[in-house]
Amino acid sequence: MFFQFIEMLLQYTRYLILGVTYLGLVWGNFPGLRMNRPTIALVGSAFLIALGVLDLPEGWQAIDPGTIIFLLSLMIVNANLSYAGFFQLALASLLRFTRSPFGLLVILTFGGGILSAFFLNDTLALVFTPLTLGLTQALGLNPIPYLLAIAGATNLGSVATLSGNPQNILVGTFSGIGYLKFAQVLTPVALAGLIVQVGLLWWLYPEVRSGAAGDNFTLPRYRLHKPLLTKTLVITTGLLIAFVVGVSLGKAALVAAALLLITRRVKPERVLKQVDWNLLVLFSGLFILTEATQKLNLLQAFTGWVGTPAGLLGTIAILSNIISNVPAVLLVEPLIGREDTRAWLLLAAGSTLAGNLTLFGAVANLIVVEAAAKLGYKLSFWEHLRFGLPLTAITLLMAYFWI
Repeated sequence: MFFQFIEMLLQYTRYLILGVTYLGLVWGNFPGLRMNRPTIALVGSAFLIALGVLDLPEGWQAIDPGTIIFLLSLMIVNANLSYAGFFQLALASLLRFTRSPFGLLVILTFGGGILSAFFLNDTLALVFTPLTLGLTQALGLNPIPYLLAIAGATNLGSVATLSGNPQNILVGTFSGIGYLKFAQVLTPVALAGLIVQVGLLWWLYPEVRSGAAGDNFTLPRYRLHKPLLTKTLVITTGLLIAFVVGVSLGKAALVAAALLLITRRVKPERVLKQVDWNLLVLFSGLFILTEATQKLNLLQAFTGWVGTPAGLLGTIAILSNIISNVPAVLLVEPLIGREDTRAWLLLAAGSTLAGNLTLFGAVANLIVVEAAAKLGYKLSFWEHLRFGLPLTAITLLMAYFWI
């Protein structure tokens, strides 16, 4: 009787640890403690291993190496592109076509969206936000609709390809869907979403409707490192070709990153400093938490919800705004059959498009908000929701009927 009581107490403690960990992931911190999502995921995983939910080798095996390598490699590629000045050059080149408030909105939306389809959306949000604020200041424009355009476009555009965002990388790893097939289905959803975004911002912010060119328009200043830019673009082009012809995502990205690290021009410390180690730790912890959730038989609660396309899309959209999109994908993943291509595509679309609902729905949103706040501009939760709610509802409906 005593041992049964101890076992029951131990089991409830495991449930409590798992629940508190996921609550911490929702909040992003614990009051009074200096912890963020990566450390919360890691600490929760450690306690669950200590409590015997899974042992250390099982925890290690739960971490998917293909996903971690793919993410790490893309971060190295993006760091080289950023140091070479590629993203600044791309934006400046696009801005040569227009000098009007509405033209700027269209350029930022489609430029940010298209670039986010090929490079991690968080990188684009980080680079484009200060450039956008500089442009709106020079033109005397309200920066809020343009910041919303960056946040929304980086999410919408990233839905188009497997390399667009972390959750798509997970879907590609788990499902085995080819890069080209994924893009063929979801690129129309991304493009339609970008059009909807322009229409919504035009409706919500009358000041962006003007097509008159600004008199004091100046392109943002940037520095180009031409040898590094040439090398990085050649390797990145080869990487995208490898994706299209069906080479393993992780293997292709790793080789590209390795070639870029062979250099006489950039100190390795500068490149590795740009790697988001927090995100890699977060992913590792989330893989272990998901394995623990599965071993505790807690995934059964979602089985009935994800049995239909509408249920799956609704479930992943809700979970993505409660615990964030990457943990949501990891939670739902064990419930989807590897051959169920439609379900995987809905999972990718739903987890990404739902990121536009609130400020906390996607990391790209938070990057834009924090970068803007450092420069003295406040993008509030309600300001974002006024735009994000209709955008999310419309794009999720489009994804449902299209897929």
